[in-house]
Amino acid sequence: MNIPDNLKYTKDHEWLRVEGEFGVVGITDFAQGELGDIVFVEIGTLGETLKKGEPFGTIEAVKTVSDIFMPVSGEVLEVNPEIESSPELVNKDPYGKGWMIRIKIADPTEINDLLTPEAYRTLVGA
Repeated sequence: MNIPDNLKYTKDHEWLRVEGEFGVVGITDFAQGELGDIVFVEIGTLGETLKKGEPFGTIEAVKTVSDIFMPVSGEVLEVNPEIESSPELVNKDPYGKGWMIRIKIADPTEINDLLTPEAYRTLVGA
């Protein structure tokens, strides 16, 4: 299981890559593995400012539909255009081409509440 050291994680299995005052968000390798084959990703929050923990979209796999949650508060600036036509990218490359949204982080102190790679490994038993 891949858990990159340069990311922060949530207990709901989202990841955040901090890039200055911006962030890139996706779901973890563990999450995509649990979901199985992803067939559809719906993100209708472009341009919205959401609070930490609020859903920013849904992800549909063959066997289930799950909400995807904001790891920190922020404005959704960009949605990955490739995952709409190729949702399987989330399965193939969850930390690269399978990213979901780019945000402007509203409260950088919330980053401190996220899990470190070590804490996330413990959470998922990796």
